[in-house]
Amino acid sequence: MKAQKYLLSVLFAVIGGLIALFAYSLFVDTKSVVRFEEVKPAWFTSLPENHLVGELDFVFAAEKTVHAVVHVMSTTLRQQRPVNPFWEFFYGTPPDRDPMPVVGFGSGVIISPDGYIVTNYHVIENSQSIEVVLNDRRTFEAELVGTDPSTDLALLKVKEKELHFLPLGNSDSLRIGQWVLAVGNPFNLTSTVTAGIVSAKGRSLNALRDRNLPIESFLQTDAAVNRGNSGGALVNLRGELVGINTLIVSPTQSYSGNSFAIPVNIVRKVVEDLKEFGEVQRALLGVSIQDVNSALAQEKNLDKIEGVYVAGVTEDGAAKAAGIREGDVILRVQNVDVNSVAELQEQVSRFRPNDKVSVLIKRNNKTQQIQVTLRNLQGTTSVVRPQEALLGAKFQEVPADLKRELRITSGVQISELSPGKFTAAGVKEGFVITRINNKNVNSVSEISSMLEGHSGGVFVEGIYPDGTTAYYAFGM
Repeated sequence: MKAQKYLLSVLFAVIGGLIALFAYSLFVDTKSVVRFEEVKPAWFTSLPENHLVGELDFVFAAEKTVHAVVHVMSTTLRQQRPVNPFWEFFYGTPPDRDPMPVVGFGSGVIISPDGYIVTNYHVIENSQSIEVVLNDRRTFEAELVGTDPSTDLALLKVKEKELHFLPLGNSDSLRIGQWVLAVGNPFNLTSTVTAGIVSAKGRSLNALRDRNLPIESFLQTDAAVNRGNSGGALVNLRGELVGINTLIVSPTQSYSGNSFAIPVNIVRKVVEDLKEFGEVQRALLGVSIQDVNSALAQEKNLDKIEGVYVAGVTEDGAAKAAGIREGDVILRVQNVDVNSVAELQEQVSRFRPNDKVSVLIKRNNKTQQIQVTLRNLQGTTSVVRPQEALLGAKFQEVPADLKRELRITSGVQISELSPGKFTAAGVKEGFVITRINNKNVNSVSEISSMLEGHSGGVFVEGIYPDGTTAYYAFGM
């Protein structure tokens, strides 16, 4: 009897379970069940398996970067004049001593396995020779491929293959607050890595105001940068180059929380031009511009504080030819919003003369799209030739013994002449250029920077190896 009751209880339990299961299948949609699955970010898949998200992300980027950052040593000659008031009182000003070599230090970034290196122009400016030291302590003499003082960039080349290098990233994709690493050689301490975040983008500091047509749209970061970091790498956590560390703003001339780097998207264009043409192909809109603020918006009756105000257009410029007028507000270039002078300059700097760009403007508070064909410094759409080809001359540093013989401390010698400005003016081979337009010439690269974008007369002073002083003039 007890056994029958027990079996009956089990039977009722089974039947109850089946009824409950049937009811669940009627009222619950099994398709709505959520499954949780761990998925790694796409970029993280390139990291070693034993790396964790967090502090070890820095290790991956740092180890990838230090082998591609070099120590740059540039040697310049500086005139030393002895100071002796007693000698000067009795015998007059004493003769100059032989120039003394002075070595400057900075950093550079290898951007290709065949030895192309990017650094700052101010690191190698006026240099007589350039030497780079790799992270493995190998040393190479570097050739100066070209310079762009307007962006404070220079391109070097060493004769070596299969070097560690950094791939170029995309500075446009950087976001405020994103982690970055600065790698360089501060105070001659090689392979130094510091970390920080992107503090701001599109900064204009007026730091290159002494350059012709300066372009400033710096990345700001709080990664520690000091003297010697100039020309070094700013990288993201994937180990991609996103900027070239260039300067700090500090009352003590040392790191105080703000560092500035040239965006890699500007670097990319400069490098491509120097490699292909030997000269940066600078494209211009042909406008004078200013930031829009509340005072300007009220004065000019603008409905919004946005874009960049066109204060004037040049007579033979691209903007005027396309129909842009004074008083227009430029809102966008090639689908990229521009809300400051720095942002507009950065966008235009990525193009070459004869490139066609779409510019969105606002006129009388109504927008319209305008196609603009960019022009060069001369107001044409043709490729700008390197100064050597334009001037019809090849230059070299003046040999030290000739400098002593001529009693000069600076200058550049013409080693070869072909048809061009110098030949037409009557200059002969061997002529040593000491001054151009009343400014001392200290290196070959300075000739390009002095004449880049110059229009009008050029006055050249110098001396021949036999001691004959000569003066020449020609137009640009």
